[in-house]
Amino acid sequence: MKKSELIEKISKAVSKNTKTEVSKKLVDAVILETFTTIGKTVKKEGKQGIPGFGTFTLTKRAARQGRNPKTGETIKLKASKSIRFKPSTVLKGSL
Repeated sequence: MKKSELIEKISKAVSKNTKTEVSKKLVDAVILETFTTIGKTVKKEGKQGIPGFGTFTLTKRAARQGRNPKTGETIKLKASKSIRFKPSTVLKGSL
């Protein structure tokens, strides 16, 4: 699903449930702010849980040896950070 399709669905659903027209621009701003806030919270606190949806967790990877797939040459990979998502049992059960 594209972002524009997600915005369209959310806009229609909220407009239907509240019986008030909700603009796509407002929905886009809310989605952007939601994910920005999740990212900032994970960076600061290391974890962000959303009940009924799941948990985003900061993970750290140590520096390691890798291999260039094109040449087969051994290369050094720097330590890095990433985000993991673990879905809640509610979300898993709804699939």
